[in-house]
Amino acid sequence: MADTRVTLNGIVLDNPVIPASGTFGYGYEFAELYDIDCLGSFSFKGTTREPRFGNPTPRIAECTAGMINSVGLQNPGVDKVISEELPRLRACFHKPVVANVSGFSVEEYAETCARLDTCPEIGWLEVNVSCPNVHDGGMAFGTSPEAAAAVTRAVKAVTKKPVWIKLSPNVTDIASIAAACEEAGADGISLINTLLGMRIDLRTRRPVIANKMGGFSGSAIKPVALRMVYQVYEAVQVPVIGMGGVSSAEDVIEMMLAGATAVQVGAANLVNPFACRDIIDDLPRAMEKYGIDKLSDITGGAHNG
Repeated sequence: MADTRVTLNGIVLDNPVIPASGTFGYGYEFAELYDIDCLGSFSFKGTTREPRFGNPTPRIAECTAGMINSVGLQNPGVDKVISEELPRLRACFHKPVVANVSGFSVEEYAETCARLDTCPEIGWLEVNVSCPNVHDGGMAFGTSPEAAAAVTRAVKAVTKKPVWIKLSPNVTDIASIAAACEEAGADGISLINTLLGMRIDLRTRRPVIANKMGGFSGSAIKPVALRMVYQVYEAVQVPVIGMGGVSSAEDVIEMMLAGATAVQVGAANLVNPFACRDIIDDLPRAMEKYGIDKLSDITGGAHNG
């Protein structure tokens, strides 16, 4: 019988499939459709210290083999996430969940993570360093090793749970940034976040997205994601959580061969709300097809040739 289990920072997951932050809400929305306890885990909507309304509309633009979004981290703020969202989540999901955290200063990241670290529902903290640093001209924390490491150190100083740093692909050397985060204490590297893209309306001759540019995701970005997961796996010793264009059991296997211990599914959830369930159901078939008995054995397999 196919063994789909993987171990992530000492926590055993029934399978490596994790819906990505921003594409699965707080879980209970999808629990109305199917039993989400089938998931390995999931990463809930990005949380900031203060409530955020998000960016002006339109925020979404379709494109070939993907989509562009500029939602702008809309969320109720960490206090309401803890008091309102987590109790609802707890009623429908009975495994450790991933808390995705965003911020606009090192202090804000640390404060929000410290609050979420106390919540028993949370197994891991996923720190999104793609946010603009308000103290450094708006440049994202994740674009330099020094800034990403500073956030990592600050969060690790106030938390006990495993911390993953979620990296932006909009850089020239992803491996050096991942290595800096590991040196600063990161327990895992989560990648990739969305690429930067845009669409232009031919009738109005203006950008479709009100914010002009947004995050490009979907199946079109998988080759970039695979390349970066492969590079980061060779640069660090901590687990890599891979994502970007994953929409099938074969994609999960390919991402794990590149170096991922677990795999997140993002845009596919917005196209098919049953995407993660279907991928999990199909994993045993794909494993049998490619001669895999134990899924955890294949992580980094593409590096052994």
